[in-house]
Amino acid sequence: MPQPLPLPPTMQAMRFYQPRDLRLDTLPLPQPAHGELLLRIGTALTCGTDLKCFRRGHPVLLSQLPSPFGHEFAGTVAAVGLGVTRFAVGDRVVAANSAPCGHCFYCQHQQPNLCENLLLLNGAYADYLILPAPIVAVNTHKLPPHLPFELAAFTEPLAVAMRGVLGVNVQAGEHVALLGLGPIGQLMVAVAKQQGAHVTAFARSPMKLAMAKTWGKADAVVSIAEGLDPAALVAAHSRQGRGFDVVIEAIGLPEIWEAAVAMARRGGRVHWFAGCAGGTTVTLPTQRLHYDEITLYSLFHHTPAHVAMAFNALASGAIDPSPLITQHMSLAQVPAALEAMERGEAFKVAITP
Repeated sequence: MPQPLPLPPTMQAMRFYQPRDLRLDTLPLPQPAHGELLLRIGTALTCGTDLKCFRRGHPVLLSQLPSPFGHEFAGTVAAVGLGVTRFAVGDRVVAANSAPCGHCFYCQHQQPNLCENLLLLNGAYADYLILPAPIVAVNTHKLPPHLPFELAAFTEPLAVAMRGVLGVNVQAGEHVALLGLGPIGQLMVAVAKQQGAHVTAFARSPMKLAMAKTWGKADAVVSIAEGLDPAALVAAHSRQGRGFDVVIEAIGLPEIWEAAVAMARRGGRVHWFAGCAGGTTVTLPTQRLHYDEITLYSLFHHTPAHVAMAFNALASGAIDPSPLITQHMSLAQVPAALEAMERGEAFKVAITP
């Protein structure tokens, strides 16, 4: 049996105080309660949501200040709370950043991502992290020996990308426009291609366009650095100039939400995937929505089924996102990692405590 790991009395954690103010604090080492695990972080990944939070805060994820920070991670079980039987000290695991309760109105209506008691976990930018009991119960997976921490940590963002593509029923042969090529957008390109779709990817950054072409295998990449003219893009890049079967917006700006609608063909589907800033609104052409039968989606988060699907894709090698990790940094360098993403110099940075 694995021996308990020697545990220190304190740990270091990068915490959010206010926009652009992150501090590496020394905190008492927490102890797992009933049903919980104490995880020693092996790798944490930066993500676009963390960058948004770094820039402007977040009313839900960072509601109590100073706040734990970071939510894509994998690591080693360092201590086990009472009642946990599926995991033991020394197990290498990955966990999602949330878990539904299973009994509220939305869980009972097969919408666990909208759970009224949805637990959102932050704190991966640290030496250790407590995994709450609901996450241990339904959204934690033991790693096979060949899967490294930094790839396993893609489980959560890949689950989101899979739900974003599969949730709008992308089919083989359909023409998909993907607006925005951050880390999630890149994963969506790969998932859509695995569905057999023809993918045209749009972004401003040459580096992001190149990644979508070489890694994601996008059929076409188009720069929108000079601006986004939906009519011109449809005429130049969609099948017969009719518009795209599916348009996925992965940027999170109201004007891009509106452009996505304009780029869909008659009978097409639009997925507003990326959330916009609070208080913003969009203006939509009602006649086009009605008479052209445009279907609108805005799918939030992931479900345990998509987490399991993403984990299996990573464990089997069906998707290898390693090229998306462009830099490796230490825990103290989390602010520098986010700034590198902001400057367009990095996709995802692997943080090793």
